[in-house]
Amino acid sequence: MAEKLLTPRPGGRRVYVALGDSFTEGVGDRSKRLPNGVRGWADRVAEQLAKAEPGWEYANLAIRSKRLRHIIAEQLEPALAMDPTLVTLYAGGNDILDFGTDIEDLMDDYEHLVAALAASGATVVLFTGFDVKVSVLLEPLKRRNTLYNRRVRELAAWYGAVLVDYWCFDAFHDPRMWDTDRLHMSKAGHKYLAAQVLDQLGVQHTISPKEWEPPARLGLRDWERRQRRWVHDWVLPLFGRKLRGVTLGDRLGPRWPEPVRVPAKGGLKKLLP
Repeated sequence: MAEKLLTPRPGGRRVYVALGDSFTEGVGDRSKRLPNGVRGWADRVAEQLAKAEPGWEYANLAIRSKRLRHIIAEQLEPALAMDPTLVTLYAGGNDILDFGTDIEDLMDDYEHLVAALAASGATVVLFTGFDVKVSVLLEPLKRRNTLYNRRVRELAAWYGAVLVDYWCFDAFHDPRMWDTDRLHMSKAGHKYLAAQVLDQLGVQHTISPKEWEPPARLGLRDWERRQRRWVHDWVLPLFGRKLRGVTLGDRLGPRWPEPVRVPAKGGLKKLLP
């Protein structure tokens, strides 16, 4: 399966390009030594690809907070110029959280992006979005997410893309799979997702799921204290940034803007001083 999906480009090059926002940048999987201070599932996928088949190159153009229009304008052309063998794309999640987003228009733009990537001859991997249970305040957005996921599944089938149906992963109902902001995956969540992507591609890997005891039940007082801290540390700053028209990604660049040869041993950290 992997050979069929990941056929090298002319000359034998194998290039993996990751596109998107914080989901793909790796937010929630902290690593002080790596670019932007994170690692993430896409880095882990690149490392496992190189371990299974030495010679893979990897670029990650994803930047936190980017909307679909930014990904199209800033990431599509550079990605196509790299003549990729494999492209992963998650885009639109931040748009779903924005006030006034027209989901039909959003998905029309998303289809144009997928069509351009598929036309390149690369294997394209698409993701549905998970129904994150963070607050009743976000429940009105559930309909948008449902429509988004339905269209992603349809487009994956239409354009022959590999679908990673994130929506269906029961493991993510465990709060330990999420970072403290409850919107981004934790290190364990990123590792789990990397394994799912590799499984869908038919690539052998050494990532094993986290073995946990069932989560402890919180008392009412502890639950209320955590809720207040979450609102203070994450919700209010998020809405403050929206009102000011700024994002956490405004001053960041892509983590791996040009393809780097991934060492078969030692991973991407081996490339750093």
